Order: sequence, then structure tokens, then C-alpha cells
Amino acid sequence: MDFSYSEEQEAVRELSVRIFTDQATHERLKELEADADEHGPFDRQLWGELAGAGLLGIALGEDVGGSGLDFVAACLVVEAAGRTAAHVPVVEHLVYGAAAIDRFGTPEQRALLLPGAAAGTTVLTAALAEAAGDVVVPAVTAPLTTAALTPDGGWRLNGTKACVPAGLLADFVLVPASLRDAEGQPAGSAVFVVATDATGVRRTAQQGAARPEAIIELDGVEVADGDRLGGDGAAVATWIAEHATAALCIEEGGACASALTLAAEYTKTREQFGKPIATFQAVGQRVADAYVDAEAVRLTAWQAAWRLSAGLPATAEVAMAKFWAADGGQRVVHAAAHVHGGVGVDRDYPLHRFFLLTEQIELTLGGATESLLVLGGLLASEPA
Repeated sequence: MDFSYSEEQEAVRELSVRIFTDQATHERLKELEADADEHGPFDRQLWGELAGAGLLGIALGEDVGGSGLDFVAACLVVEAAGRTAAHVPVVEHLVYGAAAIDRFGTPEQRALLLPGAAAGTTVLTAALAEAAGDVVVPAVTAPLTTAALTPDGGWRLNGTKACVPAGLLADFVLVPASLRDAEGQPAGSAVFVVATDATGVRRTAQQGAARPEAIIELDGVEVADGDRLGGDGAAVATWIAEHATAALCIEEGGACASALTLAAEYTKTREQFGKPIATFQAVGQRVADAYVDAEAVRLTAWQAAWRLSAGLPATAEVAMAKFWAADGGQRVVHAAAHVHGGVGVDRDYPLHRFFLLTEQIELTLGGATESLLVLGGLLASEPA
């Protein structure tokens, strides 16, 4: 992969870092967390700054108010968000929602939804997991939610989506569903754009490690055929899942980098026996191991993002990034907390945000074993 940024991408990186660093300060985050309601903290001031700078539409088409840049540019915004643990749904909005509509939406859907997405007045997300009793299952290839054909050519949605990121904040959610024809027989799958204030939609808070998610119940929700994204539903959902996975790994890479920076600064200034604890061999080795893990998370995530942006096959690379984010990310934040001692678990100190954000991303991605099984299957299928 090419590790250098284009001139436009470098400008996006610098602008994103400046805005997030200036706006998402420790004091500002504490204030938002103290004032949060059941929807969780949402920094509308920062959201407006991102919209005004053109970063919420950075990878959208110019015809809908975007900048027409690529997925790598969007991930640069995501990385900056991860480095500050800012309370704005950038992955959910930029990748789960807006990118999918830009890629698969009809001209009418793009014109209706994406100008607001770029301006920050419309918040988007997608619901890729479902509640099957007490179990949450992926809904990529065979959604449990059904869309039954109605006599007027529309669809009626029924089902329960779980762990919907930014589901309490979103104005529209992308919903994968299994289609049923007029006789009730299976007819493939599709992804629908559903307004969260539509009749029959009920949202309930579902507490995540770092920020709330949502359970979204769909009870006879009426949608028109024009609310259906183009393309096969399973293919659209897979596209969303791959891009969202890469973006979440990028976000975790940013969080790990900041946790590691805090650990390095603390161990250089914290003294024991008249010496900085960074000079102690055990502390230095622990931080060095965390650095290796943080770099593995970052590099594998960017490899996956670059291949997706270039339109190259990336199944193995996404699985590799997912593994390192799930496995290495936890080691980084645990090491950072460990070398801080009691300060590392003090909620008045910023490290806890990166710890919790990393935990939430790991739970969203799934365990490391699943990714190793995917990689093993890919290796086993290669010709000798």
C-alpha cells in the first residue's frame, strides 16, 4: 500500500486534527458527559464545526454538497475523532450511513438525504445486528427483519435491530431486511432507508461501554419502494460492514495512539526512588510492547482502508485489521492503565475514555477468534 497522503488528504488530516484538538478538550468532554441525557453526550458545537469545515461531506459527491474525496479522507476524520474520544458519531454518520447512500442510493435518495448529511442537519446510521431472543446476531447475509410486499407496491417492515450505533441520535437508519413477496415467499433481501420518527418505529436505549446504542423495534413500518437502496441487499450490507469495520479499526488506532501518548508522558514525569518510572526496565518493556501493538492496529487498519478506497479486494485485510483491533487494542489500553497505577482508573483523568472507547469498538467488531477463523479459511482456500 501507499503510506503517503495526497495534498488534499494531508489538508484533511491537518484540518481534522486542529478542529478536534481545539474543540474536544478534556474539560469540554467532562462538561458534555455531566450534561448528557438518555441519548448520551453529543457535541453539537463540534458537529457544527465539522460541517462548516466540509468534513461531514468530505467523501460525498460534489453534486450533493460534498468534496468528492475518497474513503481514506473520511478515515482521516475518523482517526482524529478517535484520538480525542470526541462525542460525535463520525463513523456512524460518514460510513454506516452517508457513504452507503452515496454509493447505492437512487438520485432521489441522494438529493433528499445527502445535502443534509454534509451540512450536519441530518444524522445517519445503519442497523446491521438483530435481536434473536436474548442473542444479538449479525444481519448481513440473512436478516431476520422482514419486508413484506404490500398491495400498493410498498413494503411493511417487522423486526428488532440491536446495538444500533448512534441509533438514538439518528434521523434515518439503513435497515437490511429479508424480502417476502405477495404470497409470503422469500424474494431476496434489500436495504431500506427508514426515518426514525416513522409510525411503528420504537427506539430504546442500550448502554454501551463508552456511549449509548439503541434497540430499534419495527412494527409494521410502512416504506415505499423508493426507500429501497439499489443493488442486492446482502451485497449492500456486506459493503457497509466492510467499510464500517475498517473505519472502526481506524478509530481504535487513534484511541490507542492517545492512550500510549498519555502513558509515555506520565511515566516520564512520575518518579519513584528519585527516578522517572520510564527508566525502570519493566515499565519500559510494557510501554514498548504497547507501542508495537498500537502500530499493528494502525497499520493493518490503514491497509484495509486504503484497499477499500482503491476498490481492491480487502476481505483478508479487513479481517486482519479486525483481529488486531480486537486483540492488540485491549493490550494497549490495559498497559496504559497499568503504568498509570491508580491514576489510570480515575474518571477525572482522560485515559478512561480511550479505555472505554476501545472496549466498545472491540465488542462491536467481535472477538479476535472470529477474525482468525476468517483468515484461516482464506488461507486454506488458496491453491497450494
